[in-house]
Amino acid sequence: MMFLNSKRIVVGLVAMLLSAAVHAEAVWIDTRSAAEHFFDNIPGDARFSHSDIVKEVTALYPDKNQEIRLYCLSGVRSGKAMEALKAEGYQNVFNAGGIEDARAQRGLLDE
Repeated sequence: MMFLNSKRIVVGLVAMLLSAAVHAEAVWIDTRSAAEHFFDNIPGDARFSHSDIVKEVTALYPDKNQEIRLYCLSGVRSGKAMEALKAEGYQNVFNAGGIEDARAQRGLLDE
């Protein structure tokens, strides 16, 4: 089991690094559950539960001016995550709404 957890951590870190490289101006974070993310996700985006967001983001993105865009299914959980990060001092945090909204904002919807 330890190997699987380590593998998930490494995969998560790689996804975050890719997201930051591809979208240098913003880090995109999916705040949905692991199960929701498994069945539908935007490749390269990080995924943290909205309840763990402060711990995860402060560890990986200590710059409180980093642009962070959050999304979930409808915008509710990402809204809670945004408020938690703003309370922690992050300045450029935005609620992108639901996953389809995040896709649309990035031009990722199928025509």
